[in-house]
Amino acid sequence: MEAYRIQGGSRLQGNVKASGSKNAVLPIMAATILSDEPSILHNVPLLDDVKVMCQILNHYGVKTRWEKKDLHIDPSGIFYAQPPVTLMQKMRGSNLVLGPLLGRFGEAELPFPGGCSIGSRPMNYHVQSLCQMGAHAEEKNGFITARAKRLQGSEICLDFPSVGATENSIMAAIKARGRTLIRNAAREPEIVDLARYLNVIGANVKGAGSDCIEIEGVRKLKGAEYSIMYDRIEAGSFLLAGAITGGEVFVEGANEDALASLLAKMQQAGLHVESSAAGVGVKSGNNRMKAVDIKTMPYPGFATDLQSQFMALMTLACGTAIIAENIFENRFQHADEMRRMGANIKIIGRAAVVNGVKKLYGNTVQASDLRAGAALVLTGLAAEGETVVENIEYIDRGYESFEEKLQSLGAHIERVAQIAEK
Repeated sequence: MEAYRIQGGSRLQGNVKASGSKNAVLPIMAATILSDEPSILHNVPLLDDVKVMCQILNHYGVKTRWEKKDLHIDPSGIFYAQPPVTLMQKMRGSNLVLGPLLGRFGEAELPFPGGCSIGSRPMNYHVQSLCQMGAHAEEKNGFITARAKRLQGSEICLDFPSVGATENSIMAAIKARGRTLIRNAAREPEIVDLARYLNVIGANVKGAGSDCIEIEGVRKLKGAEYSIMYDRIEAGSFLLAGAITGGEVFVEGANEDALASLLAKMQQAGLHVESSAAGVGVKSGNNRMKAVDIKTMPYPGFATDLQSQFMALMTLACGTAIIAENIFENRFQHADEMRRMGANIKIIGRAAVVNGVKKLYGNTVQASDLRAGAALVLTGLAAEGETVVENIEYIDRGYESFEEKLQSLGAHIERVAQIAEK
C-alpha cells in the first residue's frame, strides 16, 4: 500500500489539463455491450475504476485495448456469463452493465456492487425501472436478477433522480420495443455524454440533460469513435486546491456551465473566478475567505462529490459554514481526520458546522473514500509541516496522475510506501 507525503505551505500556481471523466466513461463503456461493432473512446482516463470495467467487459468476451488515451472496445465476440463476485464488488459502477446485458441478452444476474463506503446506494430504483419495462427483476440473496424476452417501451417515473438508475434505464430502453419516457430523470452532464455516444452509434435518445428523457427503441447499433467529456469533479478539486493554498490555478478544458454551483459558492467566498473557451480558473484575493454554506443536491445543485473538498476550503475561512449532505448519509468521515489537523468541525446529523481557523497543522491521516482522500490532500497542502495521507488506493480510483498534476502546480507531494500498522 502507498501514501502521499505532503509538505504544506506552497502556493499553487499555473495551468493543469482536465482528464476525461470517470463518471462519464464507465456508463459509455457499459453501453458498448449493446453493439456488435467496435468503438474507439478518446480522452479516457487511466484509472483503477476504468481498469476494473475493462476486466468486467473482458469477462463477457469483449476485447479491450489501450493505445495511449484511446480505449479500443470490440464487443463482436460477446457472450453471456455469470460475473465473478469479487470483480463486481470492486466498484459501484459495476452495476452499469445491468441495463445493457438485459437489453442485449434478455437476462442479467449481478452481485450487489461495491465501492466507497459513503452510505447506502440502493438498487431498488434500477429494479423498479426495469420492471416497468416488462422485466421480471428482483433483489435477492445479494444478487440482482432481471429477465425479459424483449423489453417493452414504457413510462418510467423515478422516485429519486438517481444517476445510475437513469443510465441503466436509458441503456435498457435502447433495444426495447417502442418508446420509453423517463420522468424525474437525473440531469448530470455525464448522462448527456452517454446519450451523445448512444446517438452516435445509432440510438434515438432525446431530452438528456432535462428531467424527461425519451428513447425510441432500435434493433441494431453500430460502432463509432467518441471523445469522453472532461471530469468536472477533478477540475473542481484542482480549483479548490488553488483556492485553499491562496494560489491561482487554471484548469484547461473545463466548462463553466458544468461547474456553475461550485463557482458560485467560490465567488461568494471572495475568490475571483474566470472562464473562457479554454477553461476555468480561480484566483485568491488578499483577504481571508468568507465562510459559505452549501447543501448537496442532484445536478444542477452542489455536487456531493465536491462536498469534502469544499469542506477543506471552509476549514480556513473566516466565520462559520454549514455544510448539509443530502445525498449520502455517511459522507462526513473525513471530518475526524481534518480535526486531527486542527480543523474545528462539529457533525450534527447530516450537517457539518465548520468554524474556520487561521492555521492547520500536518498530521498522519487516512482516506476513507475517493473524495475524502482528495479533500485530505487539499487540507495537507494548506497545513503547516508534513502531512501523510494513507490509503490512497481510493484516490487512484478517480484521479489520474494526481500527484504529478499537483507537482506541476508547485505542490510538494510525493507517493511513498505506507508504513504498516504494528
